[in-house]
Amino acid sequence: MSEARAVRRRHFLRTTGLAGAGAGALALTGCGSGDGGDGADGDKVTLDLLVSSYDKSVGASIGDQWDDVVRAFEKKHPDIHVEVERVPFLKIDAVLARRVKDGRAPDIAQGHLFAPYAEDRLLYPAERLFDVPTQANFIRSFADAGRVDSVQYGIPILASTPRLFYNTGLFERAGLTGPPRSWAELRTAAQALKTIGVPTPYALQFGPEAAEDELLAWLLSGGGGYSGIDGYDFGTTENRSTLTWLRDELAGPGLAGADPAKLTRTQAYAQFLGGRAGMLIAHPVLLGAADKARLPYAHAPFPLKEGNEAAPPVGLNDWMMAFKSGGHVEEAGKFLTFLYGTGSAKTYGGAQATLPVTVTASDALRADRSQRKLWTFVDQMPDAEFHPVGLRSWPKVRSAVRQRIGEAVTPGGEPARVLESLDQISPAGV
Repeated sequence: MSEARAVRRRHFLRTTGLAGAGAGALALTGCGSGDGGDGADGDKVTLDLLVSSYDKSVGASIGDQWDDVVRAFEKKHPDIHVEVERVPFLKIDAVLARRVKDGRAPDIAQGHLFAPYAEDRLLYPAERLFDVPTQANFIRSFADAGRVDSVQYGIPILASTPRLFYNTGLFERAGLTGPPRSWAELRTAAQALKTIGVPTPYALQFGPEAAEDELLAWLLSGGGGYSGIDGYDFGTTENRSTLTWLRDELAGPGLAGADPAKLTRTQAYAQFLGGRAGMLIAHPVLLGAADKARLPYAHAPFPLKEGNEAAPPVGLNDWMMAFKSGGHVEEAGKFLTFLYGTGSAKTYGGAQATLPVTVTASDALRADRSQRKLWTFVDQMPDAEFHPVGLRSWPKVRSAVRQRIGEAVTPGGEPARVLESLDQISPAGV
């Protein structure tokens, strides 16, 4: 990445509240009203907790352990009852938005979006929920991504930093001795895999499921990204160059499967697990599924365009948020502090093939030899770069990325036109 580009990125992160501003003032946990004894047992307070259910999605090993966490919390805090409501993860944002619109916001919710609620002043900031040591214990890159106007409202959970997975059995058959360390080596590897009959040498996931993740990984690798000084800046020289390379060097020659513009993450994972894809960007949730399938595989950092070192990893996670409407700041703070300040933090990171978001839990996982497969993923976390989730417009822009980005790499596709169309969605970057 050029020095000027890095300066623009840092400036954008600061102005949008995605860069750190420290742990903040002394937490006010315990100073909320805590009233509304709405439980059936006198003064017992009930917290409404809305969470995602991941069921058995392809490649996922995220188990539902909320009951165990709640049971342990209620044993320690018998004056607080936590009522858990589960919603399929693909519907969680819509259900939460409807609840908020109807005036029925939960006390605590899990979701993929927090900025609109923060801007509407519906959320407690993290400094009202945690004491300083607990708030400072979050991995800085992930905590900073939860900020709006330099204040943290989104609390990360179920974190991930994807890596480049590759089928070592197919690589051996193709005469390849290790992972690609540049785009040129990745193309060479894809050509070798195609020669031995692999249908999808590299699974370019530009279909309408999570194209924004695949795109950001490639743009970062090529020295670009989503952001500029004043907001979104898709149409940069670096970004146009990246998509042009993908169109001409990977998708065009048939090295990215039959139709990367329609290839979803779920389909790409299934192809990899079935031995029909040689390489792909994937999350640690794929580890367990690949082991179960007895697939020979390895993973490596995604390479920079010119090689020699790793590209910045993409940071991903769900968000926890605490709503003001119930007036239960003290109780919500106690529950979230329990979740992140005890063994629960490791429960929701590591055991589920997701990554813990606190320093102490990450250190504990890094020292646990039974979790060795996650070590390299954990090591990436401090360097992670994120989507502009602190901008209210991001959901709209994300939807457009999913719908349009595949057009840029189809035969005759125009990367510049597609990128410029994305810049027009929210030119002010709000």
